[in-house]
Amino acid sequence: MAGDFSITFEDDAARFLERAGDRLAAEPVVSTVIATVAARMTQSAPSTPLAPYCWFVVVTDPAGEIAGVAMRTAPFPPYPAYLLAMPDAAAVALADALVERGEMVGGVNGALPATRVVAERIAERVGGEVEVDMHTRLFELGTLVEPGPTRGRLRPAYDDEAPLALEWFHQFHVDADEQAGHDGRADRSEATTLDDVRGRIRQGRIWMWVDDGDTPRHLTGANPPAYGVARIGPVFTPKEHRGRGYASAAVAEVSRLLLAEGSRVTLFTDQANPTSNRIYTALGFEPVVDMVELTIR
Repeated sequence: MAGDFSITFEDDAARFLERAGDRLAAEPVVSTVIATVAARMTQSAPSTPLAPYCWFVVVTDPAGEIAGVAMRTAPFPPYPAYLLAMPDAAAVALADALVERGEMVGGVNGALPATRVVAERIAERVGGEVEVDMHTRLFELGTLVEPGPTRGRLRPAYDDEAPLALEWFHQFHVDADEQAGHDGRADRSEATTLDDVRGRIRQGRIWMWVDDGDTPRHLTGANPPAYGVARIGPVFTPKEHRGRGYASAAVAEVSRLLLAEGSRVTLFTDQANPTSNRIYTALGFEPVVDMVELTIR
């Protein structure tokens, strides 16, 4: 029964990790998004505004055991909640708690079937229809397959390349939507700021593939590891430089660097984007779990 589950909202990422850290660490690949967001927020200034909604949730069963976790930190409309797997009854309880809090939830992303259960329960209670925005797939690198030779080299992005990197971060979403046949979702990139990009450059988490003149032709980013798992993204080559193997070469090289740090290497793809799925599977990335992004209209 949904009423048998307890929902605890936590706006402090450190306290959330104290309570749910063992749960996240038990399945660090599947938990990578929540784990990396929570870890990053523990390092942010408390006054830094991240999103209109900024919370984590722990769902516990009648025995007091953690049945699921979720968060709502996305800084782009419709500010979707993000869920990991949980029993259907726990998902219903979470949906009811969100309605009772008076939150307007316009989207829910994450694991199936919990994500759909939450979205449909909210739509049932407040009105609206649930639509699929995107089917995603989480991959983990198995044995790295070396790509063919590619002219140029990988290097860390320079600090003065932050404006270019920001431009490419934004264009990544526009072009990815175009490749996958989506429309109207590219505004998710607008929340990324120049300070965000500079911070990632200074953490050594953005790389450029450059030509013989040290001119950037491609960008690959990655998140700092959480519970031993690092997640690659974004991966962007401007249209005029595509077809030269830059993405394959850069992702392979960044993967080697992350593996050398002792991290497991993961990334997400849009299942509707044939280009990215082909590149990553050819490099040795193996599917782990399918997820979904839903909108409530």
